Amino acid sequence: MSFPLLSIKKLNKSFQRDQNNLTVLDGIHLDIKQGEFISIVGSSGCGKSTLLRLIAGLDPDYQGEILLNKIPIQGTDLKRGLIFQEHRLLPWLTVSENIHLALEETGLSRSEKNARVKEHIEIVGLIGFENAYPHELSGGMAQRVAIARGLVNKPDILLLDEPFGALDAMTRSHLQA
Repeated sequence: MSFPLLSIKKLNKSFQRDQNNLTVLDGIHLDIKQGEFISIVGSSGCGKSTLLRLIAGLDPDYQGEILLNKIPIQGTDLKRGLIFQEHRLLPWLTVSENIHLALEETGLSRSEKNARVKEHIEIVGLIGFENAYPHELSGGMAQRVAIARGLVNKPDILLLDEPFGALDAMTRSHLQA
């Protein structure tokens, strides 16, 4: 029997709000196997994005256990990719440079990094825009750069926080295929 890629046990997360404790995640248990796709569905403000931020290692303040490949997560690392609802591109970097940013700590050679960036620019349909800055792109194009950045380091698990919301129907369909 194989162990889960991601295992969450007794996960609790609360926020302080006006001197009150607001519990947003309470006793979450979840196992995700290698190659499995899951969706977390709920109303706005129910904790979906909070759960993804915890799995990504962006917020260390929680109770419970989050394991990736049986190892407790500690901070962010390249094994967990997160694509946000907003593109969050650095405005002073070009399309290529924003994607390259995700490869900084990979140990890949310069030529390997360049090849991966080029491959992912092609995947998201932005050939010809490699040297464009975020302000020169439409919202959907900027989001595709963010998607390429999330995919380029080939993480073990990819966390998607509604990344296709800013895309038109044709582009969304292409990227989901």
